[in-house]
Amino acid sequence: MASSAKTMDDDQLPPLPPLISEMGEALSPPDDAVIPRETLLDNDLETLRAFVAILVIITIIITGAVVGITVRNWLEGEIIEGASVELTARAHQYKVLVEFDKTRGFTGDGVVVCIVDSGIDLSHPDLDHLSLRGWQDFINNRAEPYDDHGHGTAMAGLLVADGGLHGLSKGVGLLVAKALSKDGNGSDQGVANAIDWCVSEGAEVISLSLGGAPGFIPSQFQGDGAAAASREAITQGVYVIAAAGNDGQSSDDDDVDSPCSEEDVICVGGVNENGDPWVGTSKGRNNGRLFPPLFPRSDPDKKPELVAPAERVPVLIKGGGWGYADGTSAATVYVTGAISVLLEGRPDLQRNGSAGGQQGIEKVKDWLEETVKPQEGQDGHDEKYGYGLLKVEALLDRAGAISPATTPHSYLL
Repeated sequence: MASSAKTMDDDQLPPLPPLISEMGEALSPPDDAVIPRETLLDNDLETLRAFVAILVIITIIITGAVVGITVRNWLEGEIIEGASVELTARAHQYKVLVEFDKTRGFTGDGVVVCIVDSGIDLSHPDLDHLSLRGWQDFINNRAEPYDDHGHGTAMAGLLVADGGLHGLSKGVGLLVAKALSKDGNGSDQGVANAIDWCVSEGAEVISLSLGGAPGFIPSQFQGDGAAAASREAITQGVYVIAAAGNDGQSSDDDDVDSPCSEEDVICVGGVNENGDPWVGTSKGRNNGRLFPPLFPRSDPDKKPELVAPAERVPVLIKGGGWGYADGTSAATVYVTGAISVLLEGRPDLQRNGSAGGQQGIEKVKDWLEETVKPQEGQDGHDEKYGYGLLKVEALLDRAGAISPATTPHSYLL
């Protein structure tokens, strides 16, 4: 069977527009000239205009880095007509690696997940069973679901596919917000609006397989719209899972992407099939810096918090195909699936549960730190490997989630 290859390069954040001054050059009157009052007023106005122009320039410089958010993780490799034996075997290998073969019957049933991405292709045979819980298009405002890029379909398939591939938590109720265009680009404000929509539609978990350069203003001071929206979602008890980024081989890999860099966002790096760090996974800068300002991080909030599969991960291809994806996008969905099955087993940790809210999220982050598997010889947090590799069964054990039929209704935190 013939196959074709399709590779997409990471898009870069759009350049800032050039700044053009329109102020004329002031004329100097003779020393003995009497300057009319009107001229003095004109000079004052020119000074005021110059001051305003300087403020505008400063504002653009400060906010420029957060204007665009782009998805950083692209599909690459073979696109094939059917889910081959090799592809399904690799999907199973990754499930075993992170213990998704030991979820005890949990499928995420009753948990609402919102994917913010490029959309979804519901005509794919692995998704034709799916009825979305909600859809919103922040790019073209279309009423019916679609995906003109493909990244969103790949990520949704990892979670809920049922056919050639089988999703990690296919029992979830799925919301899809299209905030990325056909080129894989999206604005910071567009992603922020999508996050807000997810919260308003009842999401328990928001999955963000995307990221952009953090702004010059620390997000604690509202310098980044998507980061601020993520923080607000977390205060309402919504789990936000985001990709660390794919800059691991770049000389400018200075920190994980935003909003992954937010304190209580669960930030996910990547590994290969052996559980070794994927070469492209971004590192966290956890000791802080002066400029752009970054506060030091402490446990359990050092970035990334954990790692999951990111190299040649089997995914759906829009239009009806199957293939592979590299990147922390895929790793993000593995953790989204893990949190979904956890919340089915511990419904009290959902946003309206008795143990939910931001404190519940912080408790789950403690459990993640305790239950992941560090690399051999690792002591504490690693700037790329986080606290360790996702282990779903260990997380369910720590949470006291036994099975859908026998999980108790009272828990010891």
